[in-house]
Amino acid sequence: MPNYLGIDYGTKRIGLAWADELLISLPAGAIPGVDREGCWEALTGEVATRSITDFVVGYPVHMDGEIGRRAQEVDIFITRLEERFGLPVHRVDERLTSAAARETVGGKPSAKGADKTGRVDSTAACLILRDFLNI
Repeated sequence: MPNYLGIDYGTKRIGLAWADELLISLPAGAIPGVDREGCWEALTGEVATRSITDFVVGYPVHMDGEIGRRAQEVDIFITRLEERFGLPVHRVDERLTSAAARETVGGKPSAKGADKTGRVDSTAACLILRDFLNI
């Protein structure tokens, strides 16, 4: 029985979403980002609580298809996920998901960083996971 954890990578916050065998992507809040204390402990708790079998991570590709510095950071994060949990990790092109998430929760697309609650991050993770499940 699959249990997916969708991840919108961030240094301040990591947005989460999850789906089980019904393949419906649901927001699961946000945890501290990789530059914050408690990131890996919170992620470990989510994995255990939801019996996660697979990670689905948003992969930040530039609009022209090039891989930049942020994608390299995500590659390092993915390596740590694989080492720590030993679970499959799937990359999903996340172009424009944060802008779509801000619009979905009623924020302005230009209000980057304005959401301190993690709703935008979690919604972005939900969109990333939905894209994966619809493939």
